[in-house]
Amino acid sequence: MSLTHFDAAGQAHMVDVSDKAITTREAVAEGCITMSAETLALAQGGAAKGDVMGVARLAGIMAAKRTADLIPLCHPLPITKVSLDLTPDAALPGLRITATVRTTGQTGVEMEALTAVSVACLTVYDMLKAVEKSMTIEGIRLMRKSGGKSGFYEANL
Repeated sequence: MSLTHFDAAGQAHMVDVSDKAITTREAVAEGCITMSAETLALAQGGAAKGDVMGVARLAGIMAAKRTADLIPLCHPLPITKVSLDLTPDAALPGLRITATVRTTGQTGVEMEALTAVSVACLTVYDMLKAVEKSMTIEGIRLMRKSGGKSGFYEANL
């Protein structure tokens, strides 16, 4: 199996998707940020910097739209949907963050979904680091994707 971002000489290049079919493509990624129960309570509405989860949701949406500016070989895409769900989980304790990204195009949106989750987690960290620097960002991964030549993928749960 060869890596698609390298040519025959081993040079990095942007994959040519000119001949790929235009299909509806969707990707869902997840991750979590763990913290103390006290910090989680702040994330749910008591932080001095404001609405932590709302700001993180917007940051994730903005990040998905800027993925091609951050990841050198990603194609800029006409994204048709980005949604982020931030769910408090007392068992962690922390937040579970899921991003869903959709487009109709010639390449997938896996990187956009992963970038959205990553930046949303980083935003939560930024907004709460004054009270807890030991928070951890964990488990960022692609959960499923659909569309395109490779079809459907779903992670083992």
